[in-house]
Amino acid sequence: MELPAYVDAVVFDNDGLLAYTEAGWTRAETAIFAEHGHEFGIDQKQIVIGKSLAAAGLAMADYFGRPGAGPALTRRLHDLVAVELAAGADALPGARELVSELRGRIPIAVASNSPRAFVDAALVSAGLDDLFSVVLSADDVEQPKPAPDLYLAACTRLNAGPARTVAFEDSPTGAASARAAGMVVVSVPSLPGADLGADAEYASLADPALVAWARKVRGPR
Repeated sequence: MELPAYVDAVVFDNDGLLAYTEAGWTRAETAIFAEHGHEFGIDQKQIVIGKSLAAAGLAMADYFGRPGAGPALTRRLHDLVAVELAAGADALPGARELVSELRGRIPIAVASNSPRAFVDAALVSAGLDDLFSVVLSADDVEQPKPAPDLYLAACTRLNAGPARTVAFEDSPTGAASARAAGMVVVSVPSLPGADLGADAEYASLADPALVAWARKVRGPR
């Protein structure tokens, strides 16, 4: 699919798309799996990537065969990821350049499934916090991704129609959320070979075709 020439807004996920935080999340998840006697690879990553903390905790509890352990695993994941984020995270290739091309011409926002403190810390350490005036986290909605709430809330804040708004995502959970909101979905998968069922897919935000689109796309008419 060719990306639209006119849009109301563009909304970005954060972890694994704008900021290189997935490595830290993976180290935290690997540690928890090891604590419960399990290896952690791509198959295991697929059950937690893009999920909210609570959903990831429940997914791990199910995988470990420990019903009722979800809340404790959520707290453990929170604590380990907080340590990882404290060490800092870089912006992913093309992130700042692409957002900068849009900023000032197209309404933009971040809609992340992470807690507010994690989102803010990641954007600051990646040097992207100055680019967005609208940043939404899982703390801002009743139901996080894959429910459409976060993306619909972002559209409301930007006064944008979902069908005329482009969402950038790196995970199946996030892509499902954007699709449920009725948006145009662009995927930049964190996991190689992952099919997010998006309208368009790119290997990186630095893809020349994406940059060219960002330079020519027009905002609300």
